[in-house]
Amino acid sequence: MASSKPKVQLDAIDRHILQVLQVEGKLANVELAERVHLSPSACLRRVKALEDNGVIAQYVALIDSKAVGQPGTSFTIVNLEKLTQAAMAEFEQAVRDVPEILDCFYVAGTNDYLLRFTYCDAGDLERFHTEVLERLPGVVRSNSMLVLRTVKKTTALAV
Repeated sequence: MASSKPKVQLDAIDRHILQVLQVEGKLANVELAERVHLSPSACLRRVKALEDNGVIAQYVALIDSKAVGQPGTSFTIVNLEKLTQAAMAEFEQAVRDVPEILDCFYVAGTNDYLLRFTYCDAGDLERFHTEVLERLPGVVRSNSMLVLRTVKKTTALAV
């Protein structure tokens, strides 16, 4: 089991910086500083400290899956034949090697893993199930839930 890092102490200014950057990650430092009422140099120091402490894990561009021809989203529950450390490690490595799988969570309860992926149409969904899911090591059962409508989707944490 991985150990968790000690919680970083955030003050109101750090929280404000994080709130702004989670919505507008490409914002220039000068504009960010203005929005959080700091000098650009003080703002830059704080952002650097948040990065160095692992609070800001990375910067990414979020792509609209519909805009790139993948309008469907599936959340798929996966159960493995056995839950030994070796079986789990093999499955997890195989999942990491599949670029189409966006998220994989090891979950508590009656199921083992939850995957998220996008697809372009029914044929692509079928291909994913037969060529990817069914070939993952140790998979004994899967159950997909197809998203009909997204009510809320965010990457921003409440800080």
